[in-house]
Amino acid sequence: MKREEVFKFLTLRTIGYFLVLFAIYGVFATFGPVLYYQAEYEIMQTRGIHFVIKDVGAGKTSDTGGGLGNLLAGPQQQILIPKDPMFSILIPKIGANAKVIPNVDPSNPEDYLPKLQLGVAHAAGSVFPGMNGNIYLFAHSTDNFWNVAQYNAVFFLLKDLKPGDEIVIFFENVRHNYVVTGSKQLILRMFLI
Repeated sequence: MKREEVFKFLTLRTIGYFLVLFAIYGVFATFGPVLYYQAEYEIMQTRGIHFVIKDVGAGKTSDTGGGLGNLLAGPQQQILIPKDPMFSILIPKIGANAKVIPNVDPSNPEDYLPKLQLGVAHAAGSVFPGMNGNIYLFAHSTDNFWNVAQYNAVFFLLKDLKPGDEIVIFFENVRHNYVVTGSKQLILRMFLI
């Protein structure tokens, strides 16, 4: 082979390797968070791990931490502490624990997209826990497939909730217990217990 042919061959091979690595990175960046949470859930089910929600007083917050290592080698009963007792949602079956951002306009992407990166959004105009009426919370949303990792991928596991599963919402340091009564597509119905 001539020197020009070797250079051309090496250049094309390098570009090919780069494109393959870039594609692999794109797949992991897109689906990695969802696969991670699904793997965590499968480990929880296999080991029989269940979560207990700890009530906290005013001003006390904590991050439960532990991650995958705690699920693999930790105790079967684990504690969930609300991220923010002023407004948080906890779902013991799937180990979900997220802050709720109040009064978010669900029809305005400039309003809700940045807030979904911080936690779950409470729709403006819907009631708050403890009031009569319907509360509307939304999460696990994205504007493009490459942004899945930036939003609440843990809520991908809502599909695994069944009637009778518990959902707890802390609002203004008061615990509100709900139970799942059914689901339709991606809408989850729950009632105060």
